[in-house]
Amino acid sequence: MTTSFLRSAALALATATSLLALQPAQAATDAAAVVKHYAEVAHAKYADALSTAEALDKAVDALIATPSEATLKAARDAWLVARNPYQETEVYRFGNPIVDEWEGKVNAWPLDEGLIDYVDPSYGTESDENALFTANVIANKTIKIDGKDVDATNITPEFLAGTLQEAGGIEANVATGYHAIEFLLWGQDLNGNGPGAGNRPYKDYDTKACTNGNCDRRAAYLKAASDLLVSDLKEMVANWTPDGAATKNVEGDAKAGLGAILTGMGSLSYGELAGERMKLGLLLHDPEEEHDCFSDNTYNSHLHDAIGIQAAYTGEYTKVDGTKLTGPSLSELVAAKDPALDKEMKDKLATTIAAMQAMAKRGDTVEKYDQMIAEGNAEGNAVVQAAIDGLVAQAKTVERVIASLDLGTIELEGSDSLDNPNAVFQ
Repeated sequence: MTTSFLRSAALALATATSLLALQPAQAATDAAAVVKHYAEVAHAKYADALSTAEALDKAVDALIATPSEATLKAARDAWLVARNPYQETEVYRFGNPIVDEWEGKVNAWPLDEGLIDYVDPSYGTESDENALFTANVIANKTIKIDGKDVDATNITPEFLAGTLQEAGGIEANVATGYHAIEFLLWGQDLNGNGPGAGNRPYKDYDTKACTNGNCDRRAAYLKAASDLLVSDLKEMVANWTPDGAATKNVEGDAKAGLGAILTGMGSLSYGELAGERMKLGLLLHDPEEEHDCFSDNTYNSHLHDAIGIQAAYTGEYTKVDGTKLTGPSLSELVAAKDPALDKEMKDKLATTIAAMQAMAKRGDTVEKYDQMIAEGNAEGNAVVQAAIDGLVAQAKTVERVIASLDLGTIELEGSDSLDNPNAVFQ
């Protein structure tokens, strides 16, 4: 055996050893790149939510300045457009504490609308759970909160956020965000499981020919809520800049960052969307359990939640201006370790999207979501159930991905509607 052969063998062995030693470091780098791209997409999504909310704010200004059927429709249309990019950010909930602490300001639901404005007599006049059930701050310059008189003369963003939101410690006292604005644009949907959304007249904002009184204060409330939504979204955009608190938090530990991605995917899929937002309403056949209940936009919001979940896995996002973002993805990380599991995850996500798209098509062409979940509507119920089944199935695969990546124990959000349906009726 020659000396040159021994040297070659030793060099080959050293090279192989070096490559093996590099593998864990390379895996960590890959995870870090995935988490970095996840944060970049978050920033893009929240920026889109902000830009569309700013367009909504301008449409609100136009409605208040010149109330008409046209300006009311334009404001409603702007709200519907603004809804889509925001819903696609919801996958950043559950795994990111900064988002969870903030989210209730912009998307809390359901709300007791009698806190804000006039309601139909069928709504009732009091609630054992909520002393502010019919406080109607638009009609009253003084309201009682926790037994004390509170000055409501000036309806400002600060008043809504600091005093009225969750007043009395009651979660149903939602005074801010998309759903408060939705109620002020559409009004109550009094159609039950029948056709039709809210039908607020534009003259509710016409101070010269005012319907239902207090048109100036109603305009002040709508404007304050719209301005506040813009302000709150600016806060979250800043949190996801490269130096923002949310970005630093998720990038600080790449393994924990992967856990955050999967926690958001699994919890939104299972407990929140499949359970609380969909199965509960289907079990009860209750139109009040519809997420966008004033506008009848629920099927579209659910679809964009599902799109957001898929994007968190693939790393792909198309901005409202048409720009497509791609980058290191969780899918690539899983595929490198278990190609079959990656295919399973992508297939499950695609199945859910297809079911959601079928539900959305039905919503656009046949009947709205509150009609789909009506008792006795076997076909509509089945369409909703198919979307729920897709969400549940993909959540199960998310759990397998968590195990595959050795991320430890991650608790996903549950729901009585799925885990203990009998409790719903108690």
